[in-house]
Amino acid sequence: MKKVFYERPYRFIFIPLAVAAILSLVSFIVMQLWNNLLPDILHVGVITFWQAMGIFVLCKILFGFGKGGRHGWGGGAPWMRRHMEQRFRNMSPEEQEKFKAKMRDRMCNWEGRGPDFGRFGRQWNDFKNEPEQENKDQ
Repeated sequence: MKKVFYERPYRFIFIPLAVAAILSLVSFIVMQLWNNLLPDILHVGVITFWQAMGIFVLCKILFGFGKGGRHGWGGGAPWMRRHMEQRFRNMSPEEQEKFKAKMRDRMCNWEGRGPDFGRFGRQWNDFKNEPEQENKDQ
């Protein structure tokens, strides 16, 4: 048996209880919002706690569980974008090409699908010119 079970056995009890409590709280909130808003607006029936839990779980399965702010160059916090731009500017040309090749492999060459295809249509060197353009405007 692993040492983990002996060091912190409380987490194997606490974590499932915390997950159940959060799921119950969210289901209760979904039920209350549904029952207080939708019957008057859309003329639908009221739902029970278990139906609200089912709707919540179904939505999580269909629409995902959320992955935070890491969605390519355009997603996430603005400070992260500035940080990545600064890193890219400080790379040598060989490192830039290596980085571009690695990103192309990760994104399955999505950059060739057109400028309107999500965040991946952005050209690599566009942001190199952005600070210069901002300085010219000022």
